[in-house]
Amino acid sequence: MEVTMALRFIGIDPDTDEKNCPRVWVDEKKQEFVFQGWKADEALEDEVRSTGPLPGYEAVVRIPARMAHILKEACNAIEHPDVVR
Repeated sequence: MEVTMALRFIGIDPDTDEKNCPRVWVDEKKQEFVFQGWKADEALEDEVRSTGPLPGYEAVVRIPARMAHILKEACNAIEHPDVVR
């Protein structure tokens, strides 16, 4: 039986130390984006809550703007899954 991986790694923060850094994947089975980023501090979470609730099963993470091209690549991977990058 063959196991197919759902996560496709898209990219890593270009200014990374390769250990502790924001990363982006797409989950091809669930059609979702997966982010590893810096945890939001309490002030940012409070600001987010000003627009609606932040349930305990959700999190706020920060991704640097320098990763915009990686986020665009993730969007393309979800919209066009058959295109190999």
